[in-house]
Amino acid sequence: MKKFIPGRVIFEPAALEYPLGKRLQAHFQELGIEIQTTPSHNRVTGIPGKTPKEKYVQAKQSLVIGVRRTLKFSSCKPSAHYQLPLATSCPGFCEYCYLQTTLGPKPVLRVYVNVDEILERAQKHIDERAPQTTLFEGAATSDPVPVEYLTGSLKKSIEFFAGNELGRFRFVTKFADIDSLLHVQHNGHTEIRFSLNTQKIIGQYEKGTAPLKERIEAARKTALAGYPLGFLIAPIIIYDGWKEEYSEVIKELASLLSDGANPSFELITHRFTKRAKANIEQVFPDSTLPMDEEERQYKYGQFGYGKWVYPKETMAEIKDFFTEALGQAFPESQIKYMV
Repeated sequence: MKKFIPGRVIFEPAALEYPLGKRLQAHFQELGIEIQTTPSHNRVTGIPGKTPKEKYVQAKQSLVIGVRRTLKFSSCKPSAHYQLPLATSCPGFCEYCYLQTTLGPKPVLRVYVNVDEILERAQKHIDERAPQTTLFEGAATSDPVPVEYLTGSLKKSIEFFAGNELGRFRFVTKFADIDSLLHVQHNGHTEIRFSLNTQKIIGQYEKGTAPLKERIEAARKTALAGYPLGFLIAPIIIYDGWKEEYSEVIKELASLLSDGANPSFELITHRFTKRAKANIEQVFPDSTLPMDEEERQYKYGQFGYGKWVYPKETMAEIKDFFTEALGQAFPESQIKYMV
């Protein structure tokens, strides 16, 4: 895949007080990319576009470079104890993205230049929970891989956790550009995961992301580099032939990974909120995402808002299918959770 190159870059002035901010400014000036400023990375205005779709696309092509001032980390169940906020949003165009709920119709990409301060705060959380191990999720509100070549934030975080006895790090991606991380000293303290789905779902609903084979090849490289490896199968969507097509994904994964690979799995079924559905219908008016509320069950989530999920009988069928299929392909692997 081609590297993500933003159409415009928007700087928070305070970001230029940090070495990374200055370096990024020089980089984008050299490329001749349009540069704007904003008083705060949380208040971005002037994104062009006449329709919701145009504004959404333009937001995805806009990169905001700011300072993360809120250093109180949010919880991240069931993935980790805390989020590690390295970035927000991503350049992919996944129609079902759960960030439709939190970011709304203008999901501009944000990266933060004060990574050292973010990691210092992580250390405080680690110290507070000692002697227990504390786990941080680096992709709770973003996919940090497409902007890693610009920020180096993942590399710095991996090196930080490599030397930390009680801290562990994990992140997940739908992209494959992870070569810069393969030779980083990690000491097995960072788990790299890849989000997988069927060819049908990737083709219809995950535009702008890496093809399935590229993700699996990147996963193979990750395993050879000694990283703990994991996969999200997400979102699991029920449609005619879903069992056969998810079986093919699992078979392909097992055939392409090196012998002895022992990845973990996280299973996340498709769900949507009222706000997300409204945004999806505005931005993707021709979307075929299955969002019929009468076929779902309403459930309250950990962040105070409800969502429409598959009914219990369907969830049980999904769990039984993946437990058997993954158990046969990866008998030594663990399914960490299914939601």
